[in-house]
Amino acid sequence: MLNEREIESCYLGQFIPVHYHHNMLMDNNRMHSFKSAIAHAVKPGMKVLELGGGTGVLSWFAAANAAKVYCVEFNPDMVQEARKFMAINENGDRVEVIHADAFEYLPPEPVDIVICEMIHVAMLREKQVEVIESFKRRYRQKFGDKLPVFMPEAVLMAAQPLQQEYDFEGFYAPIVQFQETAVVHNNSAELAQPAVYAVIDFTQPNGMSYAWQGKFVVERDGTVNAMRFITKNILSVVEERATTIDWLNHYMVLPLARPVRARAGDVLEVSFAYRAGGSIPSLEATLEAAVVFEAGQDAVAAPSDAVPAYA
Repeated sequence: MLNEREIESCYLGQFIPVHYHHNMLMDNNRMHSFKSAIAHAVKPGMKVLELGGGTGVLSWFAAANAAKVYCVEFNPDMVQEARKFMAINENGDRVEVIHADAFEYLPPEPVDIVICEMIHVAMLREKQVEVIESFKRRYRQKFGDKLPVFMPEAVLMAAQPLQQEYDFEGFYAPIVQFQETAVVHNNSAELAQPAVYAVIDFTQPNGMSYAWQGKFVVERDGTVNAMRFITKNILSVVEERATTIDWLNHYMVLPLARPVRARAGDVLEVSFAYRAGGSIPSLEATLEAAVVFEAGQDAVAAPSDAVPAYA
């Protein structure tokens, strides 16, 4: 019998099928970004912990320099996969694959870096934020106040109003869609610039809830019938070059229950609320948009915070 957490994990994504993890190995954007960040951050002789290791590939990247890597995975199928892969890859003997719950596990010794790639767009579905906050509390109790470096070090989340096409060979279906980040999406018309609604800094305490109400200046006429959610993971800070190594998740496009007609120059107000690790429908159910200033109303000034920048 599965316990309550295991049942939730099956629903929210921790027990995703093995082939999904195989697809992640074929995601060149993800793989290259993490390999570069790990190569920069993990110095020779370091001790590394990965929470939610999957196939173990990120732990294996770390093993190129690390003296020891603890790779924790909750899904027994993935534990078997990771151990198999470690056995046939150079330096795999430096990785100890441990079948354990990331909410409960602590390494037997202090570690220098903690990798946690439980990342979904908008920090939904997977429990990354909650896992890291729990880990920090327990780690301090065992090893003292000095925390390891976390990867990612921070996360920026933004939202953007869209006019999204939902015609599928004549079949109208407003569905959740995921989009690649490096291509042009002809079925998505961007009606305003993205706005950052939350920043997560894993060196600081982080709450579990995101509630946001923000404004956008509409740049072109259209019907706002969807919101694009953007998640940028700052994997590692390269201080010597004053830059970062980043990974941009696929965009997530959520349909609005009540589309809004807007003209260029209008100010659109958008609001939503959800919990880190929650379901996509929990965010979708709270998502609302309304025009709060029409471009023809000269007597009312547009708010100064209407177009927060997203870099």
